[in-house]
This record gives sequence, C-alpha cells and structure tokens, in this order.
Amino acid sequence: MSKQDLREAAAPPGPVRWTVRSWIALLVFSGVILLDGLENSMIAVAIPEIQREFGMDASTAQWLTGGYFLTFGGFLLLGGRSADLFGRRRTLVVAMAVFAALSLVGAVVDDGALVIASRFLKGLAAAFTAPAAMSLLTTTFPEGPQRNRAFGIFNVFEASGYSSGLLVGGLIAAVSWRATFVLPIPLAVLIAIGAVLVVPKDPPRRERVRLDPGGTLTLVGGTMLLVFTVVSIPEAGWSSLPTLAGFAAAAALLAAFVGVERVVKAPLIRLGLLRDRSLLAANLSIALLYGAAMGFQFLLTQYLQTLNGWEPWQFALVLLPAGLMVVVIGPRLGAMMDRFGVTTVAMVGLVSFVPCYLLMLRIGEDPDLWTVLMPVSLLWGVGFALTFASLMVAGTSGVPDEEQGVAAGLLNSSLQIGGAFGLAIVTATIAPATDLETYRPGVWVILGIAVLAIAAQAVRRAAPGGIFNR
Repeated sequence: MSKQDLREAAAPPGPVRWTVRSWIALLVFSGVILLDGLENSMIAVAIPEIQREFGMDASTAQWLTGGYFLTFGGFLLLGGRSADLFGRRRTLVVAMAVFAALSLVGAVVDDGALVIASRFLKGLAAAFTAPAAMSLLTTTFPEGPQRNRAFGIFNVFEASGYSSGLLVGGLIAAVSWRATFVLPIPLAVLIAIGAVLVVPKDPPRRERVRLDPGGTLTLVGGTMLLVFTVVSIPEAGWSSLPTLAGFAAAAALLAAFVGVERVVKAPLIRLGLLRDRSLLAANLSIALLYGAAMGFQFLLTQYLQTLNGWEPWQFALVLLPAGLMVVVIGPRLGAMMDRFGVTTVAMVGLVSFVPCYLLMLRIGEDPDLWTVLMPVSLLWGVGFALTFASLMVAGTSGVPDEEQGVAAGLLNSSLQIGGAFGLAIVTATIAPATDLETYRPGVWVILGIAVLAIAAQAVRRAAPGGIFNR
C-alpha cells in the first residue's frame, strides 16, 4: 500500500476531498487522542472507589492520576523523537499494544500499589502513542487545507474523549472501578489493528540510527523531575525546600541537555528547530491555554461537587455544551483557517476565554445553571474549538517531515507541563476552598493566565527569531 493512497494533493480553491482510506487513517490517529481523553477523565471519577477498596489515603490515591501524568509528560519528547527515528507506525502499534496490556493488568490485580504502577507504565506508553499519532497526521495530510481540516476533526475527538469519559466513567465506576480499566482495551486494540491495515509501512532509513544517550538521560531526567515537582506543589508548597530543590535540579538537567545537544554529532533534538517564532508562540500559548483550562476545571469541580454536593455526572452535563461546540465547529475549522488564517482563528479563540472566565466571577452560593454555567460552558467550548487545533497547526507548520515527531512531542509536553503549572497555581490560590469567597481569587488567576496566552500570540511577529542558533 503506497502513501499515495493516503496523501492526496491539496487542490484549492476547490473543496478538500479524501479517499475512504484517508478517513480511516484519520480515525486511527484521532482515536489515540480520544483514548487519552477517556483515560484521564474516567480515572478521575473512579478514584474514590479505588480508595475504598484498597484503603488508600488521599496522598497515595493522587498518584493514580499523578503517576500517569508524570511518565506521560516526562517521556513525550523522547517518544516523539523515537517515532522520527524508528518509525511512526511501528512506534504507534507497539506502544498501543503495551497500553492495552497494561490496562488489562490494572483491571485484574488485587494490590493497590500494582494498580498505581500500571498507571505509571500506561503514561509511559501514552508518551509514545500521542506524538506518533500526531506526527502521522501531519505527514499524511499535507500542510495547508488538508492538514487544517484534519486537525479540526482531530480536535473533535479530543473534546469528545474527555467529556464522554466523565459521563461514561461516572456510570460504570458506580458498578465497578475495574470497568474503567477494561473499557479502553478494545479501543486500543482497534487503533493498533487500524494502523497496521491502513497506515503505510515505515520507509527504511538510509542512514544508521545514531543514539544520543547523554541527551536522552538529561532530557528525560529534567522533564520528569520538572513534572514531579509541579505535581507535588499542592502538597509540598511553593516555597518548600523540596519544591525549590526540584526546580533547581530540573533546570540544571535541562541546561545540561542543551549543552549536550550543542556538541553531539546526532542530537536527540535539533535546537535550531526552536528558531521558529510561530512554533515558540504556539507552544507558549498552548501551555498557558491548558494551564488556565486545567485550573478552571479544578475550580469548577470544587465549586459544584465539593461546595454544592453535585454528582460527577451532573458536572459532566455542565461541560456537555462545551463539547458540543467543539463537535459543531471542529469539522468547519479547516475552512475557517483557510479563509482567515491560522493566527487569526487562534487569536479569536483565545479572546473567547476572557468573557468566559469573567462570567465565572458571578458564581453564587447556589449554582446558576442558565445565566452563568451554561454561557460559561458555551464560551469555553468556542475557545477550545477555535484555539486547540489552530495552535497545533501553527506548532507543526514549516517543520520538516523528519522532525514532525519532535514537534508533536514538544507541543504535547508544553500542554502537559502548562496544565500542571496552571493546576498547581489555582490549587494553591483557592486552598482550602471552604466557602464561595475562596474561589474568586482563583478565577482572577485563571483570567490572568488566559490574558498571557493572548499576549504570547500578539507579540509573535515582533519576537526575535529564536533562542538557539544551531
């Protein structure tokens, strides 16, 4: 099967048309982000049941999410580079098979420590599947109208996975938390089979793969330590010795990584890639965007479920309009980016978050569903529908095919680390969240992060060419 079956030349100004194989391939790539959304949202509502069965305290149970996040965020760049070096299809299929096997392990073990261990390892597997799938998308669909349309649909699956995971997870966790581990297995198997059937085999490399052990150790060590430090902030505190030491050690390891990459013959990541202003702005904006979003989601959860006693499925229904906006706008987003430009669409989406978060300042002791929560959800959905995919396009445009895995890993790393920072900042701001007034400072922090994301895009054209010259 040749790549021509999947990669069709764009033919503007006419409509973008794809073959059946192209659609199936896009479904395979999008299924990965759908699975990631399901995985994170279903475990969130299953944690109380897991705690009760194994007698875990809160500090131990938080590693059910924190462990996945730690290995996922820490290995994303390595996962992206591995896809570039060893083959994107091969990386996706193998890592997805490992993910399915680990899901089965987590569902059947009778020890809480093993359940947590399976989450750590699943995060590691996902760190290879996510950039592999995204770089397959960018190398399958040519830059321009085809890629714009593909990312719009990709975004639909991302939103659908998370929102549906909250609903489905809330329902099946009431029966058994183990079902939340079983449900991803058939989806993971279908993705792996689909990749084998419709994605062309990886082309043979003409040159021998050169490894960069020094760069690998310093990058993985630095990013994992950074993620671990940020995840631990709500418990350890911003000014504690472990937090300060963690940041200092992470900075030292990442500085060592830059030093290694400058001199090694076959660098893990070509630092000159970061000269691209659009790529830098896209990564910074998506980090800030997701930081505000994760902080907002946490604040809304605390407000509705902790303060007002709502059930998880009720919280999921509040976010349903946001998911519907992504579903409605996503398939049309490619045409919007073609007509108005990627930067304009991204800016409109980022600006949409401002009235959304301002409206949250009107929350009262009793949730106002129709004049506050529903409009907030709709605006949140519009912002995500316009911004997420357009920033992904901006962060991969102009990048050579052989570095698309790195670009995808970088975007996903920015998103995850930004989300962790935003969540940590908002958590520290609203703690202990015992009454309504403790939430308002958190809303202002979220709004400030959203404004910084707008500023990152606004100054892009005036920014210097880059921070690395290699």
